[in-house]
Amino acid sequence: MQRTNILFSDFIKGLWQQNPTFRLLIGMCPTLAVTSQVQNGLAMGLATAFTLLASSIIISIFRNFIPREVRIPSYIVIIATFVTIVSLFLKANFPEVSKDLGPYVPLIIVNCLILGRQEAFASKNPVYRAIADALGMGIGFTLSLMVLASVREVLGMGTLLGHQVIFGNFRPWVIMLTPPGAFLTLGLLLGLVNIIDKAVKARKEKK
Repeated sequence: MQRTNILFSDFIKGLWQQNPTFRLLIGMCPTLAVTSQVQNGLAMGLATAFTLLASSIIISIFRNFIPREVRIPSYIVIIATFVTIVSLFLKANFPEVSKDLGPYVPLIIVNCLILGRQEAFASKNPVYRAIADALGMGIGFTLSLMVLASVREVLGMGTLLGHQVIFGNFRPWVIMLTPPGAFLTLGLLLGLVNIIDKAVKARKEKK
């Protein structure tokens, strides 16, 4: 029972309490660069989540065999291996998505979310906890990218996943597809997250 509670805590923190995008504000480069469309946000989120999960498993297994002096280079080599797999998979099966994501897939190698979780968690905990942590962080990161991308795509193009969802005389807000639009959307969502968080805390205090 205690192990189940620990695993649940390791998993759930990445969805809200320590969400990489909305709470920790890490991995901002791909977050702002590829979220003009939901499919790109989803692809980047899944690619990052897969890399995080796979590298966490390997690093957790061999954590006692990796010399501390070369741990960061070792982590990067392991992460780069899985990023290469992701990159080749996208190019072979989803060439358009791969083209849209451009250099941001290789940049997953140095994504501070992945490196940070290896240093802070996977390298210090057993495999089962590393898996729970990686799944929570990966899913949390993917969901946050999709939320951000949904707002930008709907307002910027009037579509969602390529399907028209706004009709009539709506004129797309082209700015939402640009870097300033990404920053604006992220700022508004961060404000909304803080409001929700304060409301939840106030309700708990009343109880």
